[in-house]
Amino acid sequence: MGGTPEVGYVLKRLRPITPAFDRLKDESRLEGYWMLVRLADGWASGRNKFLKRGEALFGAWHGAELAGVCGLNIDPYAGGRDQGRVRHLFVRAPHRRAGLGRMLVETVIDRARHYFTVLNTRAPQDAFGFYERLGFRRVEGEEFVTHRMVFGKGS
Repeated sequence: MGGTPEVGYVLKRLRPITPAFDRLKDESRLEGYWMLVRLADGWASGRNKFLKRGEALFGAWHGAELAGVCGLNIDPYAGGRDQGRVRHLFVRAPHRRAGLGRMLVETVIDRARHYFTVLNTRAPQDAFGFYERLGFRRVEGEEFVTHRMVFGKGS
């Protein structure tokens, strides 16, 4: 990942019901990633609208183009409301390696530390280094967590 994202990216809360989101979802699916399809399905069904305490869905806009997305949910695998989860991180190919993924996840981290004691994610192997550079620690032996960040005293 390279330094600071280029000027021109604007992060704001996202409702995944726009043509720009549909283009991003289609691109992710063509690359073999289904997280944005699951995001759209969860939104449409009402299962996940990122409206519970602490939750948010962010889009990174470059002009009229949606360049990336990342969400924060209460971790549905944790059995409580004190753990958050990084969800649905995806950055369009032309915007990768510019720091945009870092910017999105750091926005989620900043929000999560106000609402949760722990932030979890389940990352693909090729993203392990990315999350570890952001301060997440590797987790062994948990089916739905590969990395965790603990907030508060002593973290």
